[in-house]
Amino acid sequence: MRHDALVSRETKKDDTIVDIKGIKVGGNNIVMIAGPCAIEDKEQYLETAVALKRLGAHMLRGGAFKPRTSPYTFQGLAEEGLKIIAEAKELTEMPVVTEVLDTRDVELIARYCDVIQVGSRNMQNFVLLKEVGRSSLPVLLKRGLSATIEEWLLAAEYIMAEGNHNVILCERGIRTFETYTRNTLDISAIPAVKHLSHLPVIVDPSHAAGRWGMVGPLSRSAVAAGADGLLIEVHPEPELALCDGGQSLTPENFAKLMKEVRAVAAAVDRTCDKEEKVSCQNKINMVR
Repeated sequence: MRHDALVSRETKKDDTIVDIKGIKVGGNNIVMIAGPCAIEDKEQYLETAVALKRLGAHMLRGGAFKPRTSPYTFQGLAEEGLKIIAEAKELTEMPVVTEVLDTRDVELIARYCDVIQVGSRNMQNFVLLKEVGRSSLPVLLKRGLSATIEEWLLAAEYIMAEGNHNVILCERGIRTFETYTRNTLDISAIPAVKHLSHLPVIVDPSHAAGRWGMVGPLSRSAVAAGADGLLIEVHPEPELALCDGGQSLTPENFAKLMKEVRAVAAAVDRTCDKEEKVSCQNKINMVR
């Protein structure tokens, strides 16, 4: 990678902090982004969003367009899903992030959401990277299934070269010979990227493990290694989820995770301090 690359630590010595509606990613606070893998149902998503707000999550996630291995599995609710996530945003006053699959949908997603996610399968979709690079919204860029760290950083360079410097990197596990876990979480990528680049790095332990029981230990490890945030899948009934139920936490387990993350954050002189006790029950009753 060129020393004068926009992503390079040599180009910019200070850490980049991406401000998303007042939520700062890359600062001293560990940012918690949580929600179901896919938006399946309006009432279910809104109730989950309210629960996550109460438990201290900073941002909501949820897929409206889903890239699936099989063409016969649930592909998402498309714009209807975006409308639901936008309603959750208004209800909870939390920023929202969702994935884009197609250049034609960038503008549509930007009307509803606060952060555009580029998934691992599209990390080297250079046309898409350029398109989100021309957007004014922050971009969450996941590492590809078999991408090297340099390839990942150069994918971020494509976005930044178009003028969008609000890029958040997301380590979500890479494909190795191991079959017990869905992927292998590369903890070493966190300090490596911190050394090579000024961009903030978050971790998705849910997709890395593919097993909900491993999300806690991997989350604690990620925070200890220097991650700026976590992307956690949470579903009220994982056994009934239309996708990725096996790696999803229940709200109760997410509450336990928040307690653990706060403890590890404190041990490394960081915080995860959002503990708002905001009641949105009246609002959600009106939605029903």
